[in-house]
Amino acid sequence: MALLSWTRRMALAGGTALSLALAAGLPAAAQTPPGVLVVGQVAEPQALDPHAVTAVNDFRILMNVYDGLVRYASGTLEVEPALATDWEISEDGTVYTFSLREGVTFHDGSPFNAEAVVFNFERMLNEDHPYHDTGPFPLSFFFSSVDSVEAVDDLTVRFTLTAPYAPFLSNLAYPTGLIVSPAAVREHGAEFGRNPSGTGPFTFTEWRSNEAVVIEANPDYWDGAPDLQAVVFRPITDANTRVAEMLSGGIDLMVEVPPVALSEFQGDAFEIVEQAGPHVWFLILNMREGPFTEQAVRQAANYAINKTALVEDVLEGTAEVAAGPTPPAFAWAYNEELEPYPYDPDRARELLAEAGVENPEITFFVTEGGSGMLDPVAMGTAIQADLEAVGFDVTIETYEWNTFLGRVNPGLEGEADAAQMAWMTNDPDTLPYLALRTEAWPEQGGFNSGYYSNPEVDALLEEARTATDQDRRAELYREMQVIVQEDAPWVFVANWVQNAVTSDRVEGFALEPSFFLLLDDVAKN
Repeated sequence: MALLSWTRRMALAGGTALSLALAAGLPAAAQTPPGVLVVGQVAEPQALDPHAVTAVNDFRILMNVYDGLVRYASGTLEVEPALATDWEISEDGTVYTFSLREGVTFHDGSPFNAEAVVFNFERMLNEDHPYHDTGPFPLSFFFSSVDSVEAVDDLTVRFTLTAPYAPFLSNLAYPTGLIVSPAAVREHGAEFGRNPSGTGPFTFTEWRSNEAVVIEANPDYWDGAPDLQAVVFRPITDANTRVAEMLSGGIDLMVEVPPVALSEFQGDAFEIVEQAGPHVWFLILNMREGPFTEQAVRQAANYAINKTALVEDVLEGTAEVAAGPTPPAFAWAYNEELEPYPYDPDRARELLAEAGVENPEITFFVTEGGSGMLDPVAMGTAIQADLEAVGFDVTIETYEWNTFLGRVNPGLEGEADAAQMAWMTNDPDTLPYLALRTEAWPEQGGFNSGYYSNPEVDALLEEARTATDQDRRAELYREMQVIVQEDAPWVFVANWVQNAVTSDRVEGFALEPSFFLLLDDVAKN
């Protein structure tokens, strides 16, 4: 009770109590008790239902409350057992049979079993399911190859696919594959996202809107009780405020540290943590209406933007210039022969002239901050200057992260000509399949907000996801990258090396290539 009382006071105070303590000369450590980790998030979560959200900002909470049948092994994107102890795959690659862990219960006390797994996937995939209306489920694309899910017995579940699907296990390890309590969904319906129940190392305690999400240790966790007593996720949307809170001791862990602020955390009181992972930061270009319907204009934008200066000056060397839609962290599928668009403002002007476009007017959506967005306001301002230097007339509109997603994800038509975006992905299939296919246009449930369409790319992606030979998959993805770079549906900007900073009171923390926060092995003195 004392712990819950403290977290409520901290959420309500929003750091004010800490500031007063510092002014009075009291140590910051006195404000955050041992065993309670306070995390500075970049935004308020949209929901705590893993099937209903898309942002890594939300996933960083959810991965500590839920488990999937499988998970990524620590420090890798390789799949290992979780709620499933093992599995068998049929020779033709279309049937996956999972043996489930015995004796696991959801946080609400209901049993985890094969029927619970069936409920989870039918809820997402079956429009006739009685709880399908608790969605929408925007990443159910991940499991579009699933034809049926059946409970063979209480601890065995079988997935039958319509065709071989190479990323299936990796997608099960992604947050969209996390298993929620059917009993909690039945009880709360559309409000389940505010009343989550999983099987993970931490149980949900409370969510005070725009103040804090609090989770507490699950002492009965099947993989061992966490060292922490609780975690408090505080949404602090302004990057400078997050930095100030970290420096003053108001938070113990800060993700996505602005590059210009990294130097402030040198010394024994803090630890800077870095980890490479599959990340792409880009601009979506509206190909349905406006100047970017012309390929030459899209290519002009790619030539006009000085991406090296963005990476070195704005991002302080914490990223690399991106060459195309696939992050180099997927070494086996990355096309190393692909060179980034060089900074060539003269070539940009030539292309605009060839297209017969003079001073094209651009509405450019920028966000204040969000998952993997890399100092987006500063980036947006620098991009605006580069585009205007070659003749574009750019108007920036800036939005809070969740509002931004609400404007961008439904599609740019009638909204904007360009928008910032960042993806952290789990497989080379994920980003292009969800954001570059013709059938992934927003009105069809995907994230192709710029309406790019190339039948050759569609065919390559369809074959790649069903190819069981990894060398063949790699060949298809590399071919796709060449075509997409030439078509230029995006401005390809940067691949980020993620970072975080912790106080010296935090032990055992590491960043994951998945970009998720896994806190069950973290301690705080």
